[in-house]
Amino acid sequence: MTRIKTDFLIIGSGVSGLFTALKLAPLGTVVVVTKKADYESNTNYAQGGIASVFDDKDKFEEHIKDTLESGAGLCDLEAVRVLVEEGPTRVRELLDLGVPFTRNQTGELDLAREGGHSKNRIIHSLDRTGSAVEQSLLDHVHANKNIQILENHACVDLITKHHLKDKENLPLRCYGAYIVDTETGEVFPVLAKKTILATGGAGQVYLHTTNPNIATGDGVASAYRAGAIVKNMEFYQFHPTSLFHEQGNSFLISEAVRGHGGILREIGGRPFMKDYHEMGELAPRDIVARAIDDTMKKRGEPHVLLDITHRPANDIINHFPSIYERCKKLGIDITTDPIPVVPAAHYMCGGVATDLLGRTNIADLYACGETTCTGVHGGNRLASNSLLECLVFSHRIAGDIQSQGKLSYSAETDLIPDWNKEGTTNTEEWVLISHDLIEIKTIMSNYVGIVRSDMRLERALRRIKLISEEVKDYYNRTTVSLGLLELRNLVKVAELIVRSALLRKESRGLHFSTDYPEDRTPSRQDTILSHKL
Repeated sequence: MTRIKTDFLIIGSGVSGLFTALKLAPLGTVVVVTKKADYESNTNYAQGGIASVFDDKDKFEEHIKDTLESGAGLCDLEAVRVLVEEGPTRVRELLDLGVPFTRNQTGELDLAREGGHSKNRIIHSLDRTGSAVEQSLLDHVHANKNIQILENHACVDLITKHHLKDKENLPLRCYGAYIVDTETGEVFPVLAKKTILATGGAGQVYLHTTNPNIATGDGVASAYRAGAIVKNMEFYQFHPTSLFHEQGNSFLISEAVRGHGGILREIGGRPFMKDYHEMGELAPRDIVARAIDDTMKKRGEPHVLLDITHRPANDIINHFPSIYERCKKLGIDITTDPIPVVPAAHYMCGGVATDLLGRTNIADLYACGETTCTGVHGGNRLASNSLLECLVFSHRIAGDIQSQGKLSYSAETDLIPDWNKEGTTNTEEWVLISHDLIEIKTIMSNYVGIVRSDMRLERALRRIKLISEEVKDYYNRTTVSLGLLELRNLVKVAELIVRSALLRKESRGLHFSTDYPEDRTPSRQDTILSHKL
């Protein structure tokens, strides 16, 4: 059977995974596992940019203040300070790697502004920043002989002492992961000195999401099953403005459109954001999303309108070429027509708990990017802090690993068994997976969306637990497939979100409960979940 040994195993190929791979390559061999083609990730869909202090009129303290205010009292101040103060250096590294960030007429970086920011500090590559960063990193990764990318492969489970026979006196440690080749169905161990989770978010747990199909919470689910601590899973950020169109596939209309002067209107044309917040369209995302949701429900309308038509046509096209092109293909000319928009699941603020060096509570297991909870985002992520978090904490992971000097494989590594598929069979019952998947998405969207209540959450949890038992039974007797793995991970993530939401007896940040409409916690209080193995 196939059996791979590498110095470093990275699961995920977004900016976190690729940046970490480049940082670790000088230290040893790196295997990057990705479910699809190597460019498919949440990073690739990030339009807005990277928030960082580059303007002389801007200050670290102002970026920190904006992040803390957006985070609704739940940010870790030390983590935010690390993010903001180390951010510019990491962005300069991207410049050195050749990322084509947009510049103004004087040749300086063009700094845009987005919701929640008090200054213009968004470095961007037109409205295709994620794609531009991803492509540059991939070019360098492909040119590095120490990095191997396994496309069309997925993580089945992280390997810990629970896969060993004599495990009683062993510490909780990660030895790598069982990986499946999704084209052949073969499952095999990839054994590593250090394993890094960089699997992105879980937007597919909802009916409407800006995330790609691969965003199924694999990192959080596999880490939780292995015994990792997860935090603050109740805070799922809904992007306020996703394109409302049956062929739009929840296409994201960037925050930058509002930052550039876009106005949110009722279908009848009346602007409404000033009814909800003094910053209007530039209010933090959670407030904008709830305002849109409330407006739609009050008026019984399926969407609202985002209007940028008062800006010059050339200005709109030059700033938002991909949004213009995508909408134009669907019959919407954003230079003359307001854009129909609805909120959609966008970013997971909670995740696998890590320290400021990316370490989890499982030895030799690190995590970075959207799959983590570093304390940076608190109860609500400030726009364009996400790519910055990926860069800063990926660098810190590599630095921590380098500081440990010469690494060796754990003594138990050679005792890790091959994958055992005895007792499982191939089935053609895809309908079971698809029906469960639709049911999970519907439950989460109806009961665990922008506005929640204890009754809705308890109802959701009962149903999710039933589906979870069905999926567990089906998984135990069925040969591994990508669809089954994703279903298994999504139902676990759904359960974690609901359980976390039930534990928070207040409204704060992205978690708004009709039973507890006010902030009640006097000081920072995280929601902690861990799996007793």
